[in-house]
Amino acid sequence: MTGILATINLWNPAHVAGFAIVVTAFVLGMVHGITPDEHTWPITFSYSIGGYSTRRGLRAALTFSLAFTVQRALASELAYLGLSHLFTFASVDYVVYLVVGALMTAAGVVIVRRRRTIHLHLPGQRRHPTDGDRSGRHLDLDDPRPWMPAAHGFVAGWGFGAFALIVYTVLAPAEHSAVWGWVPGAFFGLGTTVVQILAGSLFGLVAARRGLGPEAIRRVALRTAGNTLTWGGVAFIAGGAFGLLFPDAAGISLATGVHVHNLAHLGIALVLVTFCVVGVGLMTLLRQTRAETRLVKAAASPGDRAA
Repeated sequence: MTGILATINLWNPAHVAGFAIVVTAFVLGMVHGITPDEHTWPITFSYSIGGYSTRRGLRAALTFSLAFTVQRALASELAYLGLSHLFTFASVDYVVYLVVGALMTAAGVVIVRRRRTIHLHLPGQRRHPTDGDRSGRHLDLDDPRPWMPAAHGFVAGWGFGAFALIVYTVLAPAEHSAVWGWVPGAFFGLGTTVVQILAGSLFGLVAARRGLGPEAIRRVALRTAGNTLTWGGVAFIAGGAFGLLFPDAAGISLATGVHVHNLAHLGIALVLVTFCVVGVGLMTLLRQTRAETRLVKAAASPGDRAA
């Protein structure tokens, strides 16, 4: 095993055979899960935060990653059979962006639903910061449906990048029989799963450790998940449309000199990850936590108790 690990080339593997195929695929999957990848991180973050607990976050990440693994196993088998050209054409990533973006936006709307209601606030009654907005729309916060991360995982898996290129053109064809053509894709997906369930547990833990009551934690987590999915979905749709209309401009990237796929070139993928996870996700998490914390402090102040 040590000898196999010493000979693995994750940057440009060639002439891989036997057990080395499985090990290479699995380790590549782990690297894929660690590096900022637009097909995994925004979705894992959204659903894991929306779970508002370590256990729920782990479950969401596991559901997403296992669906992703099934897709990679299927695509790996198709690649062995010589059908990879059906899903590795130049603009496939942008098409996937459009579909994933639509699914993300729809999921965000399901989690954070806005409906018109008439509310009469009595004098001195505090209005909860998550109850609605100035237009009179009331916010209903619903837990993500179990099938949502699974659907996202299967669709997002069709994205095509450097890791998929290695699996489909090097590792899958190196298998000695069509019976095993699915194995490289499956182990690549399992490698990603290991990392993503750890990340999902961490995101769920972050949501749970807000120093607030259970219901406040749920509100913060679901608003964060809903905003990340909704606005992240809009960003993915915009990115996909831009890529299809202006492929040359969308393909511009900055070479970093780092011989790790997903880090070697920084381009539109990094923009999407940064916008979704940092720009929307973490900012919403901080903003909503501050709002809930202020509410708790105001409720505990002497003036409020007297009132």
